[in-house]
Amino acid sequence: MSETLEGALSQLGKAASYVDLPDEVLDMLKYPAEVLACRLTIRMDNGARKTFQAWRCRYDGSRGPTKGGIRFHPDASEDEVISLAFWMTFKCAVAGLPFGGAKGAIRVDPRSLSRAELERLSRAYVRAFASMIGPDRDIPAPDVYTNAMIMGWMADEYSSLVGRPTPAVITGKPLELGGSVGRVEATARGGFHVLKHLITELGLDQTEKRVIIQGFGNAGSAMANMLHRDGWKIVGVADSGGGIYCPDGLDPEKVKACKRDRGSVTDYANQSGVSANVMERDELFSQVCDVIIPAALEDQINSANAGKICAKVILELANGPVTSGADKVLAKNHVIVVPDILANAGGVTVSYFEWVQNRQGFYWTESEVNERLQPIMERESRVIWELAQEKSITLRTAAYVLGLRRLADTIRALGTQAYFCP
Repeated sequence: MSETLEGALSQLGKAASYVDLPDEVLDMLKYPAEVLACRLTIRMDNGARKTFQAWRCRYDGSRGPTKGGIRFHPDASEDEVISLAFWMTFKCAVAGLPFGGAKGAIRVDPRSLSRAELERLSRAYVRAFASMIGPDRDIPAPDVYTNAMIMGWMADEYSSLVGRPTPAVITGKPLELGGSVGRVEATARGGFHVLKHLITELGLDQTEKRVIIQGFGNAGSAMANMLHRDGWKIVGVADSGGGIYCPDGLDPEKVKACKRDRGSVTDYANQSGVSANVMERDELFSQVCDVIIPAALEDQINSANAGKICAKVILELANGPVTSGADKVLAKNHVIVVPDILANAGGVTVSYFEWVQNRQGFYWTESEVNERLQPIMERESRVIWELAQEKSITLRTAAYVLGLRRLADTIRALGTQAYFCP
């Protein structure tokens, strides 16, 4: 078992000590409901055939169809997929959505494929997992290194297999294929609402509001823009090529343009004329700021670098960026961690909105989508904060307690040992 999966399951045991629940509920949630591994073989542009490993995990469907993204990454593994599906199960419960949790992946570096090869691989994934997914069973979405066009290919392939248009099978699609306005920025917007709603409780209302964002893809760059517009100072950003730190603040739009044109945010230090220092991830994390927002991959803040962090707050926009070992160090140093299953739940919430719109055949405006998202994020933030204060536990444990309560209530509604053998 990987450290990531071990850490995910440890949260279940920790939360269970604060919830009165039957043993059978805990037993159910210790294991995924379904994991499928497949071999995907496609024809490459040079005429050769190449094989890729792929997975899909439906962790728990007690609350409804399972929901979770598909990532294309060279380090993808079965344990990682199971961990992510576990987190999605609790994330959907925390957001109060009628979904269970799932996740999928292909072990591939998508940057090594042509666009035609990428389409073949995306369609091959759907053919391999067609019996597992479906609008009433399991609904994929974009994740790391996947995007709206890939989701469009996948939805189109599924529709061809079943012989009818089925836009609700996948979310995060292009608008022209049934996607929802507001979905692209939803993960960042949800995190922004959480941060704004709890700003006083987090001790940030009287600070300089200096932020470091690690990961400058869709979620990270959108979050940078929202915070910048709201008067926060973006003092550091990083992508896979490295990081830059500027105490005077960075213009996120110009950084994004530099990344797009030159391949990495680090080139901004050489081209902009500002006094920005280039540095590696761990060095960036140790710089002076009020908030760190990891928005890349899991396990970025670990027991080796957590002790060097001087931020007051870490808001997890990525899935699992803080390890269980780092959690202990951060708690000891009084650094508040706003957990991923709350902080980045805006993405799956607007995916739920897209699924609803697809099934109704009636589409909302962007303002309607955003107006529906904000109260959900603020309501659950408040519940989790008050639960953490009531029980003197971390926000992460409080979020898992809330999710576990809701999952337990759903499972209990079908009858447990106490019902059948009173």
